[in-house]
Amino acid sequence: MTTQAQYDMATGRGMIACPRCDALHLREDLAIGDTARCARCNTVLARPRAGAFTQIIAFAITTMVLMVGAIFFPFLEISRMGFGNETSLFGVAMAFSEGLLAPLTVATLGMIVALPAIRAALLVYTLLPLSRGKPAWRHAARAFRASEWLKPWSMAEIFIIGTSVALVKVAGLATVSFGPAFWAFFGLIFINIANYSFMCSTTVWDAIEDSQRAQRRASLPPGATPTDPART
Repeated sequence: MTTQAQYDMATGRGMIACPRCDALHLREDLAIGDTARCARCNTVLARPRAGAFTQIIAFAITTMVLMVGAIFFPFLEISRMGFGNETSLFGVAMAFSEGLLAPLTVATLGMIVALPAIRAALLVYTLLPLSRGKPAWRHAARAFRASEWLKPWSMAEIFIIGTSVALVKVAGLATVSFGPAFWAFFGLIFINIANYSFMCSTTVWDAIEDSQRAQRRASLPPGATPTDPART
């Protein structure tokens, strides 16, 4: 093992942990198109792609637009014997906004609407300057860390799957017609799948750190040695 590698192992700098088995690997610079995999479980650790930041931003903005439509547009219409009624998620929230069900309504809307939209906004805030070759905005590392923390709690996909299963029961009793909001949620499933395929957390962290390091160098007087603090 080289002296630099020994130093990295001792300080934890230049290391990357596998998200599945926690095995530590020495970080190496990857070219566009290369893939780094865990030596223990073969999980993908990093996979830089050309234009990935721009594509992730496009998916995030699409998510926010679809969320607006999913809230206010009609979600479904139920009709039977000539009588019908349609509703939106916003209408359902207003109907159950009082009484004991109010906290459950707020929590449900937060999981299926608010959290995915907030996470998309955090991704745009983090990646927009980086995609244009400019320094990262202030608190970009915290914004990206928050977006990663919110990922397991964004449950739009779970909601649409659960709704589809429930409507199978209702379809036997009445005629069910899906509205634009339902198809907006359905489209979010494919948007999120595409987003996950282009998202490489390691590459984003590297881009943020490189930007912060460049900003520190630019702010130092000539001849000074920059420090390299941990991610904050």
